[in-house]
Amino acid sequence: MNKNELIRELQLSRGGSFSEAKDFLEAFIEIVTTELGHDGEITLQGFGTLKPWHQTLRDGRNPKTGEPVTIPPRISVKFRPGKFLLDALNKKE
Repeated sequence: MNKNELIRELQLSRGGSFSEAKDFLEAFIEIVTTELGHDGEITLQGFGTLKPWHQTLRDGRNPKTGEPVTIPPRISVKFRPGKFLLDALNKKE
């Protein structure tokens, strides 16, 4: 599912216009990005937790040439799924 498909599903499930659903999704993304950028954690009960993860400076190798390279530090995001999400994905039919 891409962004436009998600917007369309939001519109269909909640009603309203496509632009209202798009505005909602863009505001949600902006809030999550800002919070994670301030080292905050986002917890959506039952769905999961988004948490910034600080990767350190480390050595690596160029897979094509085998040449050693230094990988700079960066911030990534870890997602830990919640119980209800895991249960929904793994329910037996």
